[in-house]
Amino acid sequence: MAGLEAMDVVLASLSNAFSSPLAIVALIQGCIICLILATGWAFAAFVRNKVIRQMKRRKEDGHSFAFLCDNINDLEHSAQSNLPMVSVVMPLKGFGEHNLRNWRSQITSLYGGPLEFIFVVESTEDPAYHAIRKLISDFQDNVNAKILVAGLSTTCSQKIHNQLVGVEKMHRDSKYVLFLDDDVRLHPGSIGALTAEMEKNPEIFIQTGFPLDLPSSSFWSYCIYEYHMPCSLGFATGGKTFFLWGGCMMMHADDFRKNQYGVVSALRDGGYSDDMTLAAIAGQHKRLISSPPVAIFPHPLASDLSFSRYWNYLRKQTFVLESYVTKVNWFMNRALFLVHCYLSWAFVFPYFMAAVHVVVLLRAPHTSESSLKEASASSCGLFLASLLLICTLLELISMWNLTKVEIQLCNLLTPEGPRVCLNSFNWGLVFLAVLIDNFMFPVSAFRSYITQSVNWSGIRYYLKDGKVSKIERLKKTGSNYTYLAGKRLHGKIIRPPRNSFFSSLCRALAQWHQPKKNDIL
Repeated sequence: MAGLEAMDVVLASLSNAFSSPLAIVALIQGCIICLILATGWAFAAFVRNKVIRQMKRRKEDGHSFAFLCDNINDLEHSAQSNLPMVSVVMPLKGFGEHNLRNWRSQITSLYGGPLEFIFVVESTEDPAYHAIRKLISDFQDNVNAKILVAGLSTTCSQKIHNQLVGVEKMHRDSKYVLFLDDDVRLHPGSIGALTAEMEKNPEIFIQTGFPLDLPSSSFWSYCIYEYHMPCSLGFATGGKTFFLWGGCMMMHADDFRKNQYGVVSALRDGGYSDDMTLAAIAGQHKRLISSPPVAIFPHPLASDLSFSRYWNYLRKQTFVLESYVTKVNWFMNRALFLVHCYLSWAFVFPYFMAAVHVVVLLRAPHTSESSLKEASASSCGLFLASLLLICTLLELISMWNLTKVEIQLCNLLTPEGPRVCLNSFNWGLVFLAVLIDNFMFPVSAFRSYITQSVNWSGIRYYLKDGKVSKIERLKKTGSNYTYLAGKRLHGKIIRPPRNSFFSSLCRALAQWHQPKKNDIL
């Protein structure tokens, strides 16, 4: 009883503190953040939905190949024969459950112009090497593809090193180079759509896109999905954007041949993040980054994605804020660091306050503690909690609507491929992921700021003055799996570590609403 009385006193004190004018402002601020996100996702859904309506209208008008191009005349031989050559460079690391399907979607593109695929691995010991060799041999009569061994990086991240090796070996007639991550699942017309935009507007410096995460039964996959959803707002503009996703970047091949704007030297000499480095160069030289509305790609997440892999992914994402090219870039990254951390905790804290108000209201009728009863009677907690609930529902509905629209667009862009389904989403887990991911982001960001190092796929990178200054390879003591796909990084198959209590609890929450279908039907 004494313990309950002490708890009641604490609850009364918290309720009174959370009813102060400052606390009310903080809670209203959380509601405003919810409404801003809901509005942004509604606009993004409008942009994507506009493309869906246009594709359906063209199909009704007899254009059965609207998923490939806007104008059916573009499919005529005279138009296809004039298409420029594109080199697709894919840096690989490890082999996971979704990689083979992703690679097949990339090399079976229906682009009508000359096309070459360059797969780049660190060494022949990488499990991806043998898997991609088998895939290339299966398509050798139909696809121009090759695999390169880049060796170890010494002055930049391994991914950037692989990309630059691929660029050096691309065909001399290539007009554009397309960088793709191995977890990108392309649509048949994706390369054609990106190339058409580049041809239409030569001022475009980089074309980019964004992934549509498809969570598995793992709770931590929902945290990845939630992390990407606010970021997707910058890629649903229907054109010009200031953001860049390294998983899909199309650029002019001559920019690399001539080291235009110092793109090669900036990446090679201490580059850690390809997209952040190139975005900084684009901003410095006022070059255009574009994201067409059809550049949205299904991204199934690992079925056994654990907290350690989620945490490692979040560390990689926050660590890029520590890298920079110029002083202006450093200032922008610091501003983004502070704003993102502030907004993340400003979003989460109101839910804690609302939870206290609700507990006080539920506890008050069953206690003899007068201070708790007074706090319950005088508090405006029920109104504040109800206000936050309404804003949260609006936010989740807007997130659901955008996801539904993007899934519909993906299915239209790949009409004969595996169907993407919304029924497998557990929106209770989405809400929990919203809270946990926003709480964890500042923790990860401050960790990156303090340590100035990160472990990326068994390689530890250290930064100094925004550039890679030291590289340590942790072959045996590092992680055996990559961050999202659960891919094996080394040839030897190693059992994943046993789940912790918290991981087991998250799995139980996921099984509470078992999806009726897989994320890919």
